[in-house]
Amino acid sequence: MELEGKIWKSGKFWLVEVSSVNVMTQGHSREEALKMIADAIEGLVTCYFPEESKDFKVVVQDYKKGIIGVSTTNNSVMLAFSLRRQREMSKSTVREVAERLGSNYPNAYARYEKGKTHVSLDQYERLLQAVNPQQNFHLRVV
Repeated sequence: MELEGKIWKSGKFWLVEVSSVNVMTQGHSREEALKMIADAIEGLVTCYFPEESKDFKVVVQDYKKGIIGVSTTNNSVMLAFSLRRQREMSKSTVREVAERLGSNYPNAYARYEKGKTHVSLDQYERLLQAVNPQQNFHLRVV
């Protein structure tokens, strides 16, 4: 699984963003910016998931033309991180997301954010829409 990101030059800096995890950083060179996004995601995942992050590594693929791909050694943790970041960005509670999914049980949704439940690509897309309805996500399989 790979999440899509963007990279572009702005003035003296290269900016890189992975919107599905709500992370953006910069570097003096393209290579430095790509290293910085990997470090930023790994650092944040360590804060959110200290137990599961021991062997968590991010690999960034530069596809040129402004597109990057971000993959990890643990897809479950990455998807859980993405869901939580999007929910926080939308200022929604776990209960509100569960209700949008048609559930009266917030703990059922919370298992996704903890990485305790396997998520298919279709299910991930449905969950993303529930956690942040204002955001329009474009998922692609590489």
